[in-house]
Amino acid sequence: MRDLHKGVWQMSLAMLISGSIGAFVLLSGLPVTEVVFWRCLIGAVALFIFIRIGGQPFSPLTKVTLGLAILGGVALVVNWLLLFAAYERISIGLSTVVYNTQPFMLVMMGVLLGERVSLAKWGWLLLAFAGVVILLSSEMTGSRGSGWLVGIGLALGAAFFYALTAIITRRLKSIAPQHIAFIQVITGVVMLLPLAQMPAFSAEFPWAILLTLGILHTGVMYQLLYSAIQKLPTPVTGSLSFIYPLVAIVVDSLVFGHTLTATQLAGGVLILFAAAGNNLGWGEKKPRERGVGIKTAN
Repeated sequence: MRDLHKGVWQMSLAMLISGSIGAFVLLSGLPVTEVVFWRCLIGAVALFIFIRIGGQPFSPLTKVTLGLAILGGVALVVNWLLLFAAYERISIGLSTVVYNTQPFMLVMMGVLLGERVSLAKWGWLLLAFAGVVILLSSEMTGSRGSGWLVGIGLALGAAFFYALTAIITRRLKSIAPQHIAFIQVITGVVMLLPLAQMPAFSAEFPWAILLTLGILHTGVMYQLLYSAIQKLPTPVTGSLSFIYPLVAIVVDSLVFGHTLTATQLAGGVLILFAAAGNNLGWGEKKPRERGVGIKTAN
């Protein structure tokens, strides 16, 4: 029970931290590639320190597992680039809501890989699609520019690459999650190094924001998240994950004064509700109990 309570507060804190990422990205005032590069570099240093403090030996790697981890890192970094670019075109709250279509991207990828998908999951997928259509309808009835649709497309692209990261990570069960994250951010440093520029060491350069993104939003957040996942049942993890979009919407409103329109809110509610149903297994057939003490598979 103590582990459960500890996992709940760790997961909750990780999601609270995640919800403020968008505000720090925009407040930095830097190009997206610069923000992601420094997040990867500072995050790599922070994760390395946490791994060393934890005293956990690095997981053995083969050519295949290292290649998959690097490929997952490429997908994760592309996901960050697209999502942060979406923040610049549409609000953080709206970007985050659209980004939460990622569970359904994962479902579709599973179908392509031959996984069986239940009728309930198809139902949640259709409901999420309806939410996206409603969101897009607010563009058709308003006077927004083409940048708005580009922002929606970027957020959807970010969701796709995050799902790709997740499906690759599934193949890396022999590697500790913290070590996977470390390889992923190191991959990001290598990817973006040719595009990085030497910063001007002046009071105007947002070092405080970049250090926060690297240490807090990457190093600390990953430690909290992975530690919580190891302690919590899947339904509890799925439930607490919805703290992230709610915090992002509130932060966007408080910091930048952005609020969702009634149409966007309706579409967003459908997407988040569908994601909750998918993550928590609503409508799925429960396995028949054949004895005392049988646990539901997570």
